[in-house]
Amino acid sequence: MPLRILVVDDNDDVAEMTAEMLKMYGHDATTAADGPSALAAVERDRPDVVLLDLGLPGMHGLEVAQVLHASAERAAPMLIAVSGYGRPEDRERSRNAGCEHHLVKPVDFDRLLALLATRSPSLH
Repeated sequence: MPLRILVVDDNDDVAEMTAEMLKMYGHDATTAADGPSALAAVERDRPDVVLLDLGLPGMHGLEVAQVLHASAERAAPMLIAVSGYGRPEDRERSRNAGCEHHLVKPVDFDRLLALLATRSPSLH
């Protein structure tokens, strides 16, 4: 089933490419380039999943995850952290911030699709 997915990455090319690939699999994917615009997009679009780069300028991805996790008035979106770091302590930090999963760059797209298959679309 198609999901609403927000791809948050300050690298516009990576964000757009990821969104286009997700669209090829039938998902409704949009992008945001920084923390504040990601928070606004979640409020506006109510995505089912947020694919969240942790290395964002200004507002770190973990801060975005904490805000989203703490302010979920309805069913919170699935938060998937994306990072260049995958040590146990990196994964623990993202989990503590509210991320359900932690993927290491470059993202294994098959792994991402498997994670997305576990999420049911919410009623919007």
